[in-house]
Amino acid sequence: MSQSPIDVFYWPTPNGWKVTIALEEMGLPYVIRPVNIGAGEQFRPEFLAISPNNRMPAITDPDGPDGKPISIFESGAILQYLARKTGKFYGANPREQAEVEQWLYWQMGGLGPMAGQAHHFRSYAKKIEPDETKLEYGANRYTNEVNRLYGVLDRRLADREYLAGPYSIADMAAWPWILPEGQGQNLDDFPNLKAWVERLKERPALRRGRDAGKELRSNLAEDSEEAKKARAILFGQKAL
Repeated sequence: MSQSPIDVFYWPTPNGWKVTIALEEMGLPYVIRPVNIGAGEQFRPEFLAISPNNRMPAITDPDGPDGKPISIFESGAILQYLARKTGKFYGANPREQAEVEQWLYWQMGGLGPMAGQAHHFRSYAKKIEPDETKLEYGANRYTNEVNRLYGVLDRRLADREYLAGPYSIADMAAWPWILPEGQGQNLDDFPNLKAWVERLKERPALRRGRDAGKELRSNLAEDSEEAKKARAILFGQKAL
C-alpha cells in the first residue's frame, strides 16, 4: 500500500530540518506547508489546532496508526513517531532504543535550547538592544554552555561513528544544531564532533532534508524593515 504524503508545517530552521531530514532518510513522501514564523503565521487558529504551542514544526499524517489522520507537534515527538511508523533509525531492541532516546532528549532539552540562546544573544539581540554591556552576560553564558555541550558530543564520539549505536534519529536531531560560527565555536577544537558532522554531511538524504525550503529563509540579523518586524514577532511573544 502506498503512503499518502505527510503534511509538514515547516520553516527552514534546525528544528524544521530535523523532520525533513528524517522524512528523506525514511523515504516517506511529504509536502511542505510553510509557516512563516517571522510573519506570525504560527498564531493562525488553523495552525494552533495542530500545534498548540504555536511553534513549528508539526505534521499531519493522513495514514495514522489507526488508519485515521493524526497531527503531532514537537520535533522530538515527530521523530519518534516517524521512526516507529517505519521501523527505522530507532534501534533494534529496547536497549538500543533507550540509547537513542537518551541522546534525543539530550538534544531536545540541552543542545537545541542552549544553542538557540547563543544565536540569539550573539546575533539577533544586538539589533534589539544595542547596549553591548547588557548583552555580554547572556552571550557569554550561552556561548560557554554550547562549548560544554560540544565537548559532551566530542567525548561521546571518540570511539563511535554515531551517537547511539547505528545511525538514528538521535543523530538527525543533533546534527542540524551544530552551527559553530553563529554559536561562537570552532569545530577544530572538537575533532571527533567535526568528523561526525562531515561524515553525516555525506548522506544524500540528509543533505536533501537540510536544503528543503531553503529559499524561504530570511536573515533576521539584517537591518531591513522586514527583519525588524520579524524580530518583534519572534522575540516579543507573550501569552495569547
